[in-house]
Amino acid sequence: MTTDDLSAPLGQDRPRKRRYRLPFSAPQAVVGACGLFLVTFLGFAIFNHNPLGGEPLARVSYDPATLPGEKTAKSASPAPATTKEAAAPVKEPPAGQQTITIIDGSSGARQDVVVGGGAADMSEKAPSQTPLMAGINPKLLEPSRYGMIPVSAGGLKSFRAYAAGNDADRAAIAKKPVIAIVITGLGVGAAKTTDAIAKLPGAVTLAFTPYGADPGKLVERARAQKHEVLLQVPMEPFDYPDNDPGPQTLLTTLSAEQNADRLAWHMSRFQGYVGIANFMGGRFVATEAAMQPLVKEAARRGLAWLDDGTAPRSIAGVIAEGQAMPFARADVSIDTVPTPAEIDRALGKLENLAKERGTAVGVASALPISIERIAGWARQLEARGIVLVPLTTAMLKPKSS
Repeated sequence: MTTDDLSAPLGQDRPRKRRYRLPFSAPQAVVGACGLFLVTFLGFAIFNHNPLGGEPLARVSYDPATLPGEKTAKSASPAPATTKEAAAPVKEPPAGQQTITIIDGSSGARQDVVVGGGAADMSEKAPSQTPLMAGINPKLLEPSRYGMIPVSAGGLKSFRAYAAGNDADRAAIAKKPVIAIVITGLGVGAAKTTDAIAKLPGAVTLAFTPYGADPGKLVERARAQKHEVLLQVPMEPFDYPDNDPGPQTLLTTLSAEQNADRLAWHMSRFQGYVGIANFMGGRFVATEAAMQPLVKEAARRGLAWLDDGTAPRSIAGVIAEGQAMPFARADVSIDTVPTPAEIDRALGKLENLAKERGTAVGVASALPISIERIAGWARQLEARGIVLVPLTTAMLKPKSS
């Protein structure tokens, strides 16, 4: 043992074990893996053959023997086409039929098959097949691509033709205060609509939205009970689209032609209404560029206009006056607070307005409590010297100062 051995730290004389180290660091490994994935993906995207070009697929099982035109094609077994035959133009399918293309989900092969009664053919026939409701004058209808819609004919208008009452009735109450009540939001929910039709007096006007499953039957029932009918058209509110009135809503961002087309869809849903009322639409009824052509179109078709009074900035009245069309604006929303006490208070306000001005108009929704309170109030109204009248009568009554 040497002096150096005695002075060396313990364990230093042993041979050191050599540690194994990777030739790359962890970050380098991650980068390399990402690069390998990217190269693989690009190779798959470039060299893989996809006959459908990335289109979404839906696999459907079918029996080719059951497809229309398939048996005919097989039984004919035509010979291979010559060059001259191949150049011949493809014949159009017979009337009432159309050609559809079936794409095989795995191979992308396409096959043309002729089928009958296509959707396009049905849409073309729909207007002529629209059933005419009871009590409707066919002269006051014209076809559109959605169905039959109102039109003036020889001075006759829907406003007059479907108005409840007559000139003698209007003359009898010319000097009496009158109130018109409009129940809105009907057609969606057969139960509440049926309650409104059955429980409210015929002088109450009923406004139907276009969204019911079969609004025509409910409108027919309402008119059979002597109720006047309005069509409620959904229009853009200020908080649209967070607050969306429904499909085919009239929008300030659409052109006049687009809104006219949407209006035609709404007007085709049922027949026999005397006029149009806005359904929501705070922004729309305050926008002159949107309202001007719409009100003009309604006037041209012989309809009245009711402003439900919910939009203080509405310009419907000014435009309707310029078109010389019947117009009314609701004075009171009866069930904004749907409690018996508040509804009764609103009805009392209507009575005071009718006595002061000669005419007052109120609107309410078809809530059970609203129908109950209005029905009970109407039975006692005449005893207080006020007459409940249809909306058209209130529109035609001269205004008192």
